[in-house]
Amino acid sequence: MTSFKRKGILERLEAGEVIIGDGGYVLQLERRGYVKAGHWTPEAAVEHPEAVRQLHREFLRAGADVMQTFTFYSCDDKLDISGNAPNITCQQINEVACDIAREVANEGGALVCAGVSQTGVYKGCSSESEVKAIVKKQLDVFLRKDVDFLIAEYFAHVEEAVWAVEVLVTSGKPVASTLCIAPRGDIDRVCPAECAVRLVKAGAKIVGVNCHVDPTQCLNTVKQMKEGLDMAGLRAHLMIQPLGFHCPDSTAAGYIGLPEFPFALESRVVNRWDAHKYAREAYKAGIRYIGGCCGFEPYHIRALAEELAPERGFLPPASQKHGLWGSALEGSSKPYVKARASRDHWENLKPASGRPLCPSLSIPDA
Repeated sequence: MTSFKRKGILERLEAGEVIIGDGGYVLQLERRGYVKAGHWTPEAAVEHPEAVRQLHREFLRAGADVMQTFTFYSCDDKLDISGNAPNITCQQINEVACDIAREVANEGGALVCAGVSQTGVYKGCSSESEVKAIVKKQLDVFLRKDVDFLIAEYFAHVEEAVWAVEVLVTSGKPVASTLCIAPRGDIDRVCPAECAVRLVKAGAKIVGVNCHVDPTQCLNTVKQMKEGLDMAGLRAHLMIQPLGFHCPDSTAAGYIGLPEFPFALESRVVNRWDAHKYAREAYKAGIRYIGGCCGFEPYHIRALAEELAPERGFLPPASQKHGLWGSALEGSSKPYVKARASRDHWENLKPASGRPLCPSLSIPDA
């Protein structure tokens, strides 16, 4: 098992392995009291490393093969705008985040992926040189920490994502790129197929989507990406890390446009059986890097790992405390609870919201 885990991300994907990603950090840590909503900056890596470390460990135990560094929005322009940590630099955050991710990854043979995300300067001036300078500054830290691979994630404009990828590939390390877009395309209405083509031509070996929309919409988007790559005669591995919330009513802004964002999303949470279904559909679509983003908690990642255990050949450590498809309920003393110890019950359940005066969908903000 040790040698198996030491293989690099591209080597594992080329061999046909299923890679389970981890889940969401900023939203989960906000709920736990370590991240301030609004600018969502990751100074908790320095201020409360034990909180970040614990969440990494929970994802690892649930079955994640990759520990993604808690470096979302960790660039100087974002940190300056937030004003949340005037005495902490992004270099400090990135260094500590890499150390924490490596420490936990080594506990279970996982890979470390360091990420960069959209910058604050792009919308204001669309300056390629400024964006690339910000990405390069982050990359320098990641190279010193010798992470296993890199990701340009959560980009709403494919142009900016391409610039980030072009910087990251200079490292010589494998580069992934995921956009926070829906099936309609990026903010500039570049379709998913064309987005994928541009990212691969820039040097990304793994492409896909993360965040902003739910598993169903993310799956549709990645399928379009695959079609675009096939038509262009290009090849790349596919990656998907959707929201852990149902949001079929979202618009181009994704779940951020929903009136429930970010403090009343609980009624929309994807349950573990939804996660099972999503994992199977992603696998059938040819996607082999399957994880989650905001709203995906460790139990969701465990569900992905359990659903794909036949293909992966093993269950995660957290499954020791979970009976597959509710089988642990066979030990219940209550017959009506014991009757739920079946796959048929959970697979066909239509969960109630328990909110009789609430609509099933919302009207998103413009």
